[in-house]
This record gives sequence, structure tokens and C-alpha cells, in this order.
Amino acid sequence: MAADSPVPAVRQLRLVVEAADHEAAVAFFRDALGLPEEAAFSGEGDARVVILDAGRATLEIANPAQKRLIDEVEVGRQVAPRIRVAFEVDDTEATTARLVAAGASEIAPPTRTPWQSLNSRLDAPADLQITIFQELLTPDEGVDGF
Repeated sequence: MAADSPVPAVRQLRLVVEAADHEAAVAFFRDALGLPEEAAFSGEGDARVVILDAGRATLEIANPAQKRLIDEVEVGRQVAPRIRVAFEVDDTEATTARLVAAGASEIAPPTRTPWQSLNSRLDAPADLQITIFQELLTPDEGVDGF
């Protein structure tokens, strides 16, 4: 950020997900995917929340045509719900295998995309559809058209 740029109004993005099987969802995302636990809180009536650190957050807003394109590239058909969560990892193949072993269902295996990432698609706990992706190019190499 440039020295003369204003301070951003948003400091953090938190995606809040309701999980009927709280323990299974926490075990999957914390233990299998490896998101470090930042905090955990409990309240009356068995209310519980665990906050996991997912690294840098972005909000990707796609129009319907782009959403269809991503589904076609990653899966070969339309499968994504309105919201899908994507996690960048160092090794898509190993992470996908680990998450399937931890209970995720593979929708599509690791697939090289036109924008030069290796993406897999999974059904995960808490009724989330997730993409696991590995960037295959460095940011300065870039990809034309995407």
C-alpha cells in the first residue's frame, strides 16, 4: 500500500458457517486442512464457535457466466452452489487426498485450469463446497486473458 493511500476500512474478512456437526467441521478444517485455531468461545445452550485462521482473505465476486466457466473448468458441469469457498495450498494433490481421507467427497480431482492453477473440488463438512487450489505460476508471470 502506498504511503499516501488511505487506511482500508475493512481489516478482516470472516466467513461465518453454521455446522450442525460442529466437532466434525472443526476437526476437518482445523486438523485435516490445517487452519490454525485463533479462538474458541462457548455460551448458554451449548452455543459454540471456533475461529480458524485461513491466511489472507479475498472476496471474489463473479457474475453468472464466470461462475459457470469455473464449474466447467474445474468439474466439467454445473455443480457449485451460490457460495463456494476456495483455499490456496502448496500441494493440491496431497491436500485433496488428505481431505478425502478426512471425510470430504471428491467432486472433481485436481485439474489444471486455463489460469494456471491446479484445482480440485470437494464437498466438505458444514455443507460447504470447497475448491483446493495451487498457483502454478508466480504472480509476475501472469496469465493473459484471465
